[in-house]
Amino acid sequence: MLDIDALTALGHPGRLAVFRLLARRAPHGVRPSEIAHALDLKPNTLSVYVTALTRAGLLTSWREGRSVFYGVALDRVGALIDFLVNDCCHGRPDVCEPLAARALQRLPQSAEVTHAHTILFVCSANAARSQFAEAILNRDGGARFRAFSAGTRPGPGLSADAAAVLTARGHDLAGLAPKPVAAFAAPGAAPIDILITVCDEAANRERPRLPGLPLTAHWSVAAPGSAPGDRAAAFGAAYDTIKARLDRLIALPIAALGPARLQAELDAIGTPST
Repeated sequence: MLDIDALTALGHPGRLAVFRLLARRAPHGVRPSEIAHALDLKPNTLSVYVTALTRAGLLTSWREGRSVFYGVALDRVGALIDFLVNDCCHGRPDVCEPLAARALQRLPQSAEVTHAHTILFVCSANAARSQFAEAILNRDGGARFRAFSAGTRPGPGLSADAAAVLTARGHDLAGLAPKPVAAFAAPGAAPIDILITVCDEAANRERPRLPGLPLTAHWSVAAPGSAPGDRAAAFGAAYDTIKARLDRLIALPIAALGPARLQAELDAIGTPST
């Protein structure tokens, strides 16, 4: 019956939208006020939705100080997927193999993999944070990585503050221009192995489905343009945060990790307390 309860809870478009937002932010939690703002929901409507999803076992909640956070109950969702594949599909290859085939495309494939791991960094305007990540990884990652960046609503150009930080840190600005995430979902686009959102707004938004089945992670970095005080210091701090995380990524033996271990490492890098 719990599987029926979960499917029933997800059968409502409003509840499904809440679940999908929280799934994009997993394993991190999201405050109710942020969920309501992102989905344009009234607080009482959101309360009804999260109550139904929690009763179905799909969400969990916890407190941090005075704040309440909601998140996806990953073990429960995994059990639901197992139910759909193993019980409903009865192991039929014409149903199950497409999912398995996409899963096999995920990195790493073996310890002998030598091709560059392609990573897409996404923020809202693609004017600063995601551009920092692209520039840093392409410079410091060597031949092991190939980085791109994109925006959910790309702006007209690279932020002047971001350009100043990149120039001061020795980066070449050639080719660093905002572009839409949809460009990486177009026919013939280069496959993406890992997608990392670096701002909450981008993580909260729906985005095009990319070819294959890239691993995804969320590394929240506060918008430097919204920080009070010294703008140059705020943009420099955002750069330093992203570089520290990318240093940890570069140090990982990615080709020796299985997908589950790599996912856990990506999540850990994006967790502020780690």
